[in-house]
Amino acid sequence: MGFGGISIWSLLLILLIVVLLFGTKKLRNIGGDLGTALKNFKGAMREGEDNKAAEPAQIEQSAASNSDAAAKEKDKASPNA
Repeated sequence: MGFGGISIWSLLLILLIVVLLFGTKKLRNIGGDLGTALKNFKGAMREGEDNKAAEPAQIEQSAASNSDAAAKEKDKASPNA
């Protein structure tokens, strides 16, 4: 027995039928497209992780600039005697 009750001969027969139906060139193109898609997906996941890591620093910087702006507005609003 092979994988889940399918023998190695059954798998080879299925592979032969697939090759006859689609041809080696089309299967090669499908494999290349699948590989490119996976590569792009991994790159996008890496970019997402980089952006996630940079978010706390950006939030901290924007909070600091907002508090500076609020302090300046408060100084402008207070009357000078």
